[in-house]
Amino acid sequence: MDNLIQALAIHAIPVIFAITLHEAAHGYVARHFGDPTAWLLGRITLNPLRHVDPLGTLLVPALLLFFSKGQFLFGWAKPVPVDFSRLRHPKQDMLWVAAAGPGANLFMAFAWALVLKLAVVMPENVYSLPLAEMARAGINVNAVLMLLNLLPIPPLDGGRIAVSLLPHRLAWRFAQLERFGFVILLALLFFGGLDLILTPLMRAFLFFIKNLFAL
Repeated sequence: MDNLIQALAIHAIPVIFAITLHEAAHGYVARHFGDPTAWLLGRITLNPLRHVDPLGTLLVPALLLFFSKGQFLFGWAKPVPVDFSRLRHPKQDMLWVAAAGPGANLFMAFAWALVLKLAVVMPENVYSLPLAEMARAGINVNAVLMLLNLLPIPPLDGGRIAVSLLPHRLAWRFAQLERFGFVILLALLFFGGLDLILTPLMRAFLFFIKNLFAL
């Protein structure tokens, strides 16, 4: 139980920021390109309560942290609504709207790396170790969220990006996979496919972060 409480305390702020800014970024960029749907619904906000999905943001991550003894975290937020037909150039602008979420996570991974650098170089005190652990969690959470969402599986952001880049006929056919996207994702999760795909990508990204910030 102590391990679970410690894991929740360390991960709470990074997870809240990761999902909130990820979703808000989608809505902000959609409004920039002509679709005010998320803005009109109050979803372009840093208030995490507007983005929380009770199942995917609270229950599933808590259960996974408990049963994995704080070693595994997975979840999702309530998707920001985007009406792609209202974008000025729907097919082209879809790419930027989809890329905004992972882009926000990349930015946050860099920000947490700076926090970790600060925690490492500051004189050791009562705050330095908890700050360093939270920063490491922030890097990991944002890296996972970014890389997971970049997988080319509709309706993940990577799937949207692929639809935007493919020729019209292929894009339409590929978009039809969206109805099966969540099932595909769950199958990959439970049969180890996600771990097989994401582990080398995570190692490469964390190696990049470590060298970029001399950690």
